[in-house]
Amino acid sequence: MKSLGLLIDVTPLRRYPAFRRLFGGQCMTLLGSQVTQAAVPWQVYEITHSSVSVGAVGLAALLPMVVFGLYGGAVADAVDRRRLVLLVACGSALVSAVLVVQALAGWNSLWVLYGCVAVQAGLFAVDLPARRALVPRLVDPGDLPAANSLLFLVFSLGVIGGPLIGSAMVAVSGYGAAYLVDIVAFGVAITLLRGLPSIPLPDGGRRADLGSVVEGLRFISKRPVLWMCYSLDVVATVFAMPTALFPALAVERFHGSTETAAYLTAALAAGTFLGTVFSGWLGAVRRVGLASIAIVIAWGVALGAFGLARELWLALLLLGAAGAADTFSAVLRTSVIQRETPDELRGRTSGVLTIVGAGGPRLGDGRAGFVAGAIGPGAAAVVGGVTCVAAVVALAAAVPSFLRYRLTPQPDEKDVPPQAPGKPDPPRGTEAETH
Repeated sequence: MKSLGLLIDVTPLRRYPAFRRLFGGQCMTLLGSQVTQAAVPWQVYEITHSSVSVGAVGLAALLPMVVFGLYGGAVADAVDRRRLVLLVACGSALVSAVLVVQALAGWNSLWVLYGCVAVQAGLFAVDLPARRALVPRLVDPGDLPAANSLLFLVFSLGVIGGPLIGSAMVAVSGYGAAYLVDIVAFGVAITLLRGLPSIPLPDGGRRADLGSVVEGLRFISKRPVLWMCYSLDVVATVFAMPTALFPALAVERFHGSTETAAYLTAALAAGTFLGTVFSGWLGAVRRVGLASIAIVIAWGVALGAFGLARELWLALLLLGAAGAADTFSAVLRTSVIQRETPDELRGRTSGVLTIVGAGGPRLGDGRAGFVAGAIGPGAAAVVGGVTCVAAVVALAAAVPSFLRYRLTPQPDEKDVPPQAPGKPDPPRGTEAETH
């Protein structure tokens, strides 16, 4: 039996060559896309000198993420997922090529920039469910938490490093060079992903249509273990997401400036990163339902306490703790969703997870801003944290069977190779315990 410690478990990288390719491809894809996401707002601001126009970049990405997150999951359940992620990577590289051309040609067109952002967001929303659905076909069930921790680590590094590289490229070489990094990154990713095995779906998959989407939603609605995972994510982000409060708190409470607000944002991101680095213990968790409830409560408590903090160092520490809790919760919930969903439905359940992940924080920012306008930013953070904890407790009381849910390994699971491509997964998990 493998030993588990605090540090992130790299067993999936050692044991599974195909997962190494998926991991490497995701590293390059996220690096390039984050560079672009940093460069586009700067270019928009240089053209317009308007914060409203910069804010519209996020709006241009939101609708495609929501629409294609749901439909993209159905597509991922209808075709060979290896081929899908390759096609999406090629499409994203073409969009980056358009960005390079417009930058070098000096078009300075907001509509071209917004259009490129929208198309890339739509492609990302199709790509993410397919990649998540691939993971359980590439690693053993017992290695899912470790595999997901590694992929979350990639995301954390991309969010931190991508904007730094993008800003530096813009300052030194201009926008064209920054967007060119994205093309090169996608080229490397495509090379890696081409080496993945072909993984056709059982019986060829189902046609991607409205009926397929409804089938996926119906599957989730009938399984408490799944919709509880989504509900915990929604409760955590909608009720307690604090990022919209950072500017006001930086000025009013900590007597700082935009630099102080950046520290607050960086503390949350640093906590997310450290959470992935020290996630090795998650593979030993069996009472996943109870652990998920406890971790989201810890997230709410940390953010409620953040609203009371009067010293900047304490506020940064609490935000770091919240970021780590967010990572632990995301790894466990993603692993449960992957394991408790049959292979032919994993794209659709992952698509719903994409929508929740994209929409929840934005709704949370809107809620935080509205409440802060009424009672002040500090009180808004406290109310958000308390409401989050109360909502989690209410969910646990409404579905007590979720507290008993266990992610129990199959006999000798650690020694069984992943299911051969093209064959359906065997029955796994203990979902019956949640009914």
